[in-house]
Formats: sequence, C-alpha cells, structure tokens
Amino acid sequence: MRPSANTALRLASGRTLFPTTPLPPAPTKTTTTFLSLRQIHHTPATPATVSPIHGSGPPPEPPNPLAEPVAQRFARRKRQIELLRQASDIRKQQSASKKSKQQPGQEDRPKPRRFWKDVNVKEVDGALEVHLDTRPLRHPTTKAIVRLPLSKPMLAGALALEWDLLTSVQQATRQHLIPLTSLICRAIDIAEDDEKSHTGAVESLRAGIAKTVMRYLDTDTLLCFAPPPASYDVIPGKEALRDSQQRTYQEIVGYLTSRVWPGVVIEPVLDGDSLFPKSHSEATRAIVEGWITGLSAWELAGLERGVLAGKGLLGAVRLVVEWSEDAAGMGFGDASKKFGVEEAATAASLEVDWQIGNWGEVEDTHDVEKEDLRRQLGSVILLVSGTGHKSS
Repeated sequence: MRPSANTALRLASGRTLFPTTPLPPAPTKTTTTFLSLRQIHHTPATPATVSPIHGSGPPPEPPNPLAEPVAQRFARRKRQIELLRQASDIRKQQSASKKSKQQPGQEDRPKPRRFWKDVNVKEVDGALEVHLDTRPLRHPTTKAIVRLPLSKPMLAGALALEWDLLTSVQQATRQHLIPLTSLICRAIDIAEDDEKSHTGAVESLRAGIAKTVMRYLDTDTLLCFAPPPASYDVIPGKEALRDSQQRTYQEIVGYLTSRVWPGVVIEPVLDGDSLFPKSHSEATRAIVEGWITGLSAWELAGLERGVLAGKGLLGAVRLVVEWSEDAAGMGFGDASKKFGVEEAATAASLEVDWQIGNWGEVEDTHDVEKEDLRRQLGSVILLVSGTGHKSS
C-alpha cells in the first residue's frame, strides 16, 4: 500500500501530519481505505537569518566633529590659563597679608577647632563633674549635667581624658570616639527611667535590658562545647579545644553557682554532636532574670555592655560581680580580684584564640577585634568599680 501523490507531496514538505479522514481508494486491484494526515499547525517553516535587517535605506552618515576653528580654540585655552593665573596671584596676596599682620614670634598654625582648652574634674555639690574650661559636660540628649558619684574618681578621670583627646566638636558627635561617655549616659538614663512610673503598656528600660541579655543565656559561648577530638585532631603538647572549654566553664559557672546564684543548675546547652541548643529550666531563668533586674543602674549598664561585647551572659556577670562596688559585688579587696579584663576576654574568645593558635591570625581583623574586646570590657570595670565610699 502506498499514499497518494498529494499525501507524498505533503510528507516531503516536512510538515507534521496526523491521520483523520479516509482517502479515495488507490488505483490497485484491491480496494483499500486508509486515513489521511492532518497538519497540527499552519505556520510555514522559515529558514534562520544569520544577520537580520532591522532597518531600511542607506546607513547613516558618520558623525562630524564640531567645526571650531583652531584659532578660536587656542584663544579659549589662553583665557582659561589667564583666569587660573589671576586666581593663584590673589591667593598668594591674601596669604602674604595675613603673615604681615601676625605679631613677631607668632607661629602660622591652624586654630584649634574645639571651643575648650582644658578639661578638669571638679567636685560640685557632692558629685564629680567634668568641666570643659568652665562649662560642665552635659548629656547629649537631655542636656542635663553629667554627675558621677564621689566613689568613682577613676571613672571621672577616664571621662575627662576621653574629652581631652578630642580635637574638634565634630568628633564629639561620633559615638565610636566617645564610648565611655555613651556608657555613662546609658547608666544615667537607666537611673532616671527608674524614677518614672510605668504603666502596663510602656515597658521600663530596666525590663527591656533584662529581656535582651537573657537571650544570651541559652546561647552563651561558655555553654557550647566542641565534640570530643578524634585521634587525628589531637596535637601533642597542646590542650584540646573541648578540654579548654570545660575548664573555663567549671571556673566561671562554678563561681556563679556557689556565690551568686547558690543552688542554681547551669548546664551546657550544646555538647558533643548536638545541633540544637537546650533551654534552661524556668526556675533557673527566673532566678537569673530576677538577679539582673535588681542590679543598680551602673551595674546594669555595665552588664549590658559586657554581654554585647563578649556575646555571652555568664562571663559578663562574673566580671561585674568581681569588680562592682554596689550590692552585686562580693566585697573582696583588690588583692583577691583575679578575674579581670584579660580573663574575661580570653573566656569570650576561647574558640577563636584556639583556632588562631593552630592556623594563624588574620591581620587587621583578629588583632583589631582582640583589642576592641578588651577596650569594652575595661570600660565595664571602670563603670562599676569605685572606692566603695559613696555619698549619702
């Protein structure tokens, strides 16, 4: 059986066909019926164009430069040069006139851009104030005079030094250049907020800080242990990361659970190959949060700075308790203080320091973070510590 001439022509044209209707019988001795083929679409096949034509007509003429005569261009350049020479002469004359007006021996130096010359600490009405010449230092927002307790002379001296190092008024508006001023004003804001009456709709500043720092309890770096080292991870003569973490955990948590929160159980939240941290019991969280809420304004501001700097709550609590002159302090003398800036910074960056010891330090990154962490923890000690003899 073979198709008709029409069907063969349509097959040769390359169109897609489908059998639908019967064709007339082929001119054979045996009459047979078969279906014709129907095309699916009617779009004719067109060959691809390598470089299609997007327009018609001749191509555009090439652009011509501006028809400016050479003489005019040279004249314009000469005028510009002459104006620049005149401006230079005027500047030189002004500089010479200023020098001629100077007194003998007076140096040609730029004037200081700050309005104060000396910075002093003065005792005024039972408090310490930092004075810029004769002007007392004020709160940047409330414009109230910054007053420190008489028991914090080192804090007042550090605050005066911070402002004495500034060279312009513009630098006083940059928070990273006055970190101690910002920290002191934070404590003052907490103390003023405590005197206000808060309704249920308005959360107190103290409650907000306590809620923020409590988030770090379940993810504290001291409570996250590395998996036990495999045989190929053991470096002869070097303490394993897990052993170092357990030792630091026992030192700090053991101190807190025996002297600060007796009877409270604080366990590691990540241990071994676990992926999700465990949460502490409601009783533990209630005791810790109640202790934080009862801190003084200076202690609470210092604790907040320590938590945010070290990314952990327990190390910051130990630092505040060790150095505070208020109710949270343990009352030890200076000779018994063994947990300082270096110990707190080492506990906060334990894993980073261990990795640096193995693989090296990244310049302008690890070293900068190391010094910045110690700077912030040092400001916490300055804020909470004192002579212990506060005015009534």
